[in-house]
Amino acid sequence: MVLGLLSCQKCAKGMGTTHLTLCLDCSGQDVATILHLVHNLIHEKEDEEKDQTSQCRMQNVGEQAHMALLGHSLAAYISVLDRERLRKLTTRIQSDTTLWLCRLFRYENSSAAFHEDDRDGLVKVCRLVINSRYEEYASEGYASLTSKQPVIYHSASGRSGLGQHLCSQLGLPLSSLCTVPCNTIFGSQHQMDVALLDKLIKEDIEAGKLPLLLIANAGTPGAGHTDKLGRLKDLCEQYNMWLHVEGVNLATLVLAEINSTIMAATRCDSMTLTPGQWLGLPAVTAVTLYRHEDPALSLAAGLTSSQPVAKLRALPLWLSLQYLGHNGIVQKIKHATSLVEDELSSPVVLFRFGPELSAESNGGSVEGYCAGEKDVLDTFNKWLGERLIQLVPTSGVDVVELEDEGTCVRFSPLLTAAVLGTEQEDIDSLVEKLSELVSVMSSTLSLRQDFREEVHRHSPSLIYVEELSWPGLGAVRYEPQIDGIDESRRKEGVKKINSELLKKLQEFDTEITFSTGPEFSTETDDCIFVGMVTEDVDIIELVNMIGAIGRDIEESGRLLENMTDVIRKGILEAEVQLQKASEEKLMEEGVIRQLPLFGSVLNWFSPVQSSIKGRTFNLVAGSLDSTELTYSTKAQAGRSKSYWSFPPSQNVKPLFSFPTGQRLFQRVSAGTDSFSETSSIAQVEEPSRDGCASQSSSVHPPISLSAPRDDIAADATPQVDSQIEVHVSSEEKQPEDQELDHSER
Repeated sequence: MVLGLLSCQKCAKGMGTTHLTLCLDCSGQDVATILHLVHNLIHEKEDEEKDQTSQCRMQNVGEQAHMALLGHSLAAYISVLDRERLRKLTTRIQSDTTLWLCRLFRYENSSAAFHEDDRDGLVKVCRLVINSRYEEYASEGYASLTSKQPVIYHSASGRSGLGQHLCSQLGLPLSSLCTVPCNTIFGSQHQMDVALLDKLIKEDIEAGKLPLLLIANAGTPGAGHTDKLGRLKDLCEQYNMWLHVEGVNLATLVLAEINSTIMAATRCDSMTLTPGQWLGLPAVTAVTLYRHEDPALSLAAGLTSSQPVAKLRALPLWLSLQYLGHNGIVQKIKHATSLVEDELSSPVVLFRFGPELSAESNGGSVEGYCAGEKDVLDTFNKWLGERLIQLVPTSGVDVVELEDEGTCVRFSPLLTAAVLGTEQEDIDSLVEKLSELVSVMSSTLSLRQDFREEVHRHSPSLIYVEELSWPGLGAVRYEPQIDGIDESRRKEGVKKINSELLKKLQEFDTEITFSTGPEFSTETDDCIFVGMVTEDVDIIELVNMIGAIGRDIEESGRLLENMTDVIRKGILEAEVQLQKASEEKLMEEGVIRQLPLFGSVLNWFSPVQSSIKGRTFNLVAGSLDSTELTYSTKAQAGRSKSYWSFPPSQNVKPLFSFPTGQRLFQRVSAGTDSFSETSSIAQVEEPSRDGCASQSSSVHPPISLSAPRDDIAADATPQVDSQIEVHVSSEEKQPEDQELDHSER
């Protein structure tokens, strides 16, 4: 039995042109076709639309980036050279790159390891330290670790999951990982507590463990704070521990003026650098610089390699460093740090919106807003970060989660400025947008309590829904007063009314956003979520409007529901009337007249005058009436008004009337002439607050239910209650000048 691939013609049926087929072309494809396929895959639209924000935040690829990308192609070409020539070339490339990096970052007399994953350098450094501290490790392996369990110390503010990754790669138990808390009383909340670290080391030594390595931060991943590297180095020398440093602030070592705390990193035993992020170089490896005198142990740990091809990893960085030169590298780092006002302290800025800012902004007060306050503030700050990313994508801001502070917005130009091409104009725009958004958030936060209380006043028709993950004024649900139905039908009715209410609110020309709420909220099906508002919004008017529209929709729904019942009963009655009329016609005319041929001849010789009258069904009155009056007077007969009848339009006053030029829900300042009896909804709803029952008028103009017949004279004037008539008439003799439409029988 021979197995083979399906032909491309069979496999390609029904598949898009931009997707890979399930098999290879039998005869192969040329280079142009393959490149065209790759182009289509790169520019393929997801869900037929592109994310503009992600496009704006794509890496800025210039000549320096092209040089780095060229290095990968050259590495592939160079790898086919003969072994001796390849060895000489790769040795030169790696030695040059190592020398340049050591001089740039003031870390002399060290070696370099190039790796794709920036964690791999630390893993190999740990293997190097284990080999050097456990002499029998090379022969006995992990059995030699049982005598004294190694301990690796890292900061609580360090990279998430880094310690677990180390233990996994080294085959160590998680008990070999010790997390050092940060300062809680003195100093930064994100710096490692040196005194507590000293205490932990002593306890581990007393327990028979071996302190092996300490991971310190020169710029924590979240807040960008730097540990006290000088004191930590002294402590490591005291206990014969290896000190490894990583962090974004290591990039400032290339500058002429360096913070003393960062300068202490040059004393560490190893450091991991990520020049690709700092210089805007795509697909460039990370580098770990280390100091160790035994090359055999470095080879055993994987920090060096005897394979010449492995050394080609440094080629893209080798080309890029030569293209930029020393001055170009320093200029890029200097430009990034200059975007921060106090770059010598820390090139990372963290900011968070809080209630204190709202009190200063518009004089509002958030006292008493305690339930879930931290969660609400986290939601607001997340919204703030996402909005800034959308409005100023080239600024490079992002949202971070910190254990104590919560959600914050971070600006770290060393990580993003070179990649996105951030300039001072982007920072000015960021500050401007930030001021606008903070003002809106301040007013929204101060009005949330008023919104909640005003909604409670309209209970039980309006229900306030507590949704801490919604960045806005709040959420409300309209509850129709429905009795005597099961729970499933009630929920369906609530969902339908609130869905219609949301649509009507979204039709208003207002700056307030009404939506279905957060994506993963459990209340999105039957709630209206009100977004951010400005300080001049009239909360009373807003809530009254929501309640009034909800009542209007509820009453319209009841009208349609009652009308459906009436129509159903009318149809049943009409069927009975038609059956009765058919029997009377048969008895009156006889059987012979019902035969097609004989009946026509007999009617021609002896016409019959039928006494059977037509019927018309009045939707408003819900009754079947005779059409005799209609065809004798050429006009619809007047009907008595029922509870469905709408009042004349001239007697209806609009429920909401706003002066010219005034926005919806805008608070009117005291003493202005625009505050009239029809300009505020508060006066319309005032009796309901005192317990008085008031009938709500329709928000919309009176709805006409008129469906006039074509055979009604043009000069006939319909009644105000606008009747809809459905004719269910049986055959009756019409006057010669008034022929009844057979379609309406």
